[in-house]
Amino acid sequence: MRRRFLAAALPMLALAACQTPGPAPVASRSVVFFTADSAALDENAASLVSEVAERAKANPSAPVRIRGFTAPEGSAGFNRSLSEARARNVADVLVAAGIDRSRIRIEPRGPVAFEMIPTESRRVEILLGG
Repeated sequence: MRRRFLAAALPMLALAACQTPGPAPVASRSVVFFTADSAALDENAASLVSEVAERAKANPSAPVRIRGFTAPEGSAGFNRSLSEARARNVADVLVAAGIDRSRIRIEPRGPVAFEMIPTESRRVEILLGG
């Protein structure tokens, strides 16, 4: 019984071993930080977003998710708007760099508690692929 199973499975295993694998899925996470109460990208942030744009251009089928966060101080409404403004500004830079807006999904997350230092909460995460 085992011999018949192995004899039937061997051709399938050999075929699978000969197939050329497709491109490896691209998955990366980049983090852009902001100053308090601001959605403006500084020089370092703009440079990082430009690098992400180049990776996204090299992988045109990879989706781009942009998650905006804020620090917990202030009203919930203000923080929700600020997290969305941060994410939209990053998306606008990607689009200006040639990334199709249809690939980009904006996910405002609003306020999050400090993890280690306050600036960690004032961020945008850019997820490419995955």
